[in-house]
Amino acid sequence: MAFDKDSIIASLKEASITDLNDLVKAIEEEFDVSAAAPVAVAGAAGGDADAAKDSYDVEITASGDQKVKAIKAVREITGLGLKDAKGLVDGAPSIVKEGVSEDEANDIKAKLEEVGATVTLK
Repeated sequence: MAFDKDSIIASLKEASITDLNDLVKAIEEEFDVSAAAPVAVAGAAGGDADAAKDSYDVEITASGDQKVKAIKAVREITGLGLKDAKGLVDGAPSIVKEGVSEDEANDIKAKLEEVGATVTLK
């Protein structure tokens, strides 16, 4: 069976966040792997790099008791539609925004924590 990397990448570019989240979960189940493990290892190894870091990824790790408010906050922050924002919150831990400045990352974290969500900066 031929493996067409370019067509797979093109399909992924057109997919919604919810579809991509479902794909990651299916791959994790099928191959008995975790997509989160390499991130944790890389984060632990780069402890000294945090001091000079100039961009951050904001990750929601739990929606908290006020899930609807967390979804609304994610929509406001990302500009996503309701379905995609709900998929992101339901699929936590999920990256809300990537490559943002420290100030913007802290602002996003504050907005999400204000509605009870648990957030980490990477």
